[in-house]
Amino acid sequence: MSDAPLKDATREQLVQQLNEEASKINTMNATVDILASTGGSKKGKITEYQEIRGYVLAERPNYLRMIGLLPIVRNKAFDMVTDGDTFKLYIAPKNRFYVGHNQINKPSPNALENLRPQHINDALLLHEIDPKDEIAVLEGSNEIIQDTKTKKDVEQPNYILDVVRHDKETDKWFLARKIYFSRTTLKPYRQVVYDKNGYVATDASYDDFRPADGTEFPYQIRIWRPQEEYTVTLKIVKLDLNKPMTQDQFALEQPPGSTLVNLDNHVHSANGGAGMGK
Repeated sequence: MSDAPLKDATREQLVQQLNEEASKINTMNATVDILASTGGSKKGKITEYQEIRGYVLAERPNYLRMIGLLPIVRNKAFDMVTDGDTFKLYIAPKNRFYVGHNQINKPSPNALENLRPQHINDALLLHEIDPKDEIAVLEGSNEIIQDTKTKKDVEQPNYILDVVRHDKETDKWFLARKIYFSRTTLKPYRQVVYDKNGYVATDASYDDFRPADGTEFPYQIRIWRPQEEYTVTLKIVKLDLNKPMTQDQFALEQPPGSTLVNLDNHVHSANGGAGMGK
């Protein structure tokens, strides 16, 4: 067992702390290094892609845009945006412009084509626990960490908030997410998001917390999507929080001559398209 000094907190204190910290962040503009990999138990082979530079724009509650640049030449590799319900994704090397709802109905055999900006948004900014539709239950557990002195794995107590959400469409309750807190810092270091069938949709981990605009923000975020078998790691290079944003920053129009792929009805066509605005 770890001999590190532990901090205590109640369920109410953890919920209050989480909500207060979440409310401090309304917008985010970050320069990031993006590292992606695909594969796992289903595909077997794990493929790691070259790290690229990119940009992430986010505005609560649902808007997010992420742009990735090709290595060396720094031309645009991809550009994607979501309003929380639908998304648009332009993959420049393929000259394809994807549109559709965030829900994946027919997964692509290419794992990264299943990437949705909403997946990034769900993990990037920890959302508040809404007392109207959510109930948080405190769970005491343990985690395996590496001891800083001996460099050996040791067991250390932690806290987990199990967040149960009410689904208005079905009038049923389901486990929505688990938020893991360190007992040495009382900071959230992991969030597991579940789908309505009880399967893990996103497993996100947070590391390298640094002061930022009156709060502390993780400068390394790892997002694992086990069903689609891809991982995206964001390493923040530059971060601006709570700066005003405009509608144009979340507007993405189909480039002329690109192929339009509607993932909702699998329609392919060429030409321009409309932008997504707030």
